[in-house]
This record gives sequence, C-alpha cells and structure tokens, in this order.
Amino acid sequence: MSFPKSFNAAANAAAIGCLSLLFFSQSVSAQALETDAQKLGYTIGMDIGNSLKQQSAELDLDAMFDAIRAVYNGEETLMTTEEATAIRQAFMQQQREQAEADRLAQLEANKAEGEAFLADNAKRDEVTVTESGLQYEVIEPGSGPKPAASDTVTVHYRGKLLDGREFDSSYSRGEPASFPLNQVIAGWTEGVQLMSPGATYKFYIPAELAYGERGAGQMIGPNSTLIFDVELLEIAGGDVSE
Repeated sequence: MSFPKSFNAAANAAAIGCLSLLFFSQSVSAQALETDAQKLGYTIGMDIGNSLKQQSAELDLDAMFDAIRAVYNGEETLMTTEEATAIRQAFMQQQREQAEADRLAQLEANKAEGEAFLADNAKRDEVTVTESGLQYEVIEPGSGPKPAASDTVTVHYRGKLLDGREFDSSYSRGEPASFPLNQVIAGWTEGVQLMSPGATYKFYIPAELAYGERGAGQMIGPNSTLIFDVELLEIAGGDVSE
C-alpha cells in the first residue's frame, strides 16, 4: 500500500474536521455563494486547499469529500472504523519510515559534502588544522591571556552553513554572547582557547565537533560542517577588548 510522502496525518484530521462544516446534501457552485454559510464554507475550503497544496499531498479529493458527506449526513461509509484505523496506522508508519530514510540520506550527503570541503580547505596556507580536525584561520590576532575551558567568555560571532546561509549571529542581535566555554560545542571549546582578547578567528568545524548526527534546529541538518567567525571580547575577570 502506498501513501503520499508529504501529507501530514494530523493536518488531514484537522482538515476533515473543518470540511465537515462545508458539505450538506449537495455541492455548492463556485458561482453561487449566496449565503453566509456558503461563503464561510468556501473560505475554509480555500484555506485547506492551500494547506494541502503546499504539502504536495497526493489525495483523491473526491473520495475524501464523499467520506465527509457520508459521515456528516449520518450515511453508511465505505469503510468501517476499524478499517480506517488500520489505514491510518499504516500511513503513519510509512511516514515514520520515510522520514528516517530521508534523515539517513541527508546525513550521508552532508557528511560527504563536509569531508570534501574540509579536505580542500586544509590545503590553503592560511588554514591551520588541529589534531582533532578543527580548522581555523586568524583574521585578527589578539593579545594577552587565553581562556581555559572552565572560563566564561564574551564573544561576537556569526555562524554559517557551507552554502553561505547564516543560521545565527550575535551581530544581528546587536549584543555579544557570554557563556562558559565548556558548555558549548567541542569545536568552540577547543577553538576559543586558542584566542586572546581582541582576536577574530574563522573556525571550520567538522560535524563531529559540532552537532553531529542529530543536527540542531531547523537549519543545521545532521552531520553538518559549520563555519564561524568569532571575535573574543572578554574573558571573565579580564579586560574587555576595545
């Protein structure tokens, strides 16, 4: 049994609940929206249609409408409740399996892309590669002590994906960020310890030193290699960089 990959079961249930308001014994012509009930029904139908279209749902709308009319009018349905439950469960299982397959495919694609990028990037003279695989280049050197992993630091930073999309930036928020250095991703913990106040480094962080296979948020996919511009402003208890 095959189901559409992108249709959301919860959205389907919500859509059916709303559509039950629309269907009486006969269809309403698009040119005959005379009553408030018809206009409201058509409006809700437009909303649901747009939602289904955005999901690229491969639905048989005639079958869906027939089921809504039958249930709303108290008529006998073509499927029993038990049969419908089995269909729904099979659909949801297929959705889970498809989501996992998509995740694994993205995981492998991101891993290959990251490894290829880092291999080329490591050939540049201005890039240093540490034993862990972290890559960095010094944009602006600083001066003074370097933080320990247990220190709290204040930084400005900008994070990007390999395709150049920015996923986070303290510059955009208009204020720096402060945090204990041992409570961030491993690439940051290692990299910022190389810096002195006033320094700006660019870090190229392999997935295993970032968010790994789990990714983070909506933009950082599994096995994503990340690029950060980091400006160290202050080590707790030290001087703020001018």
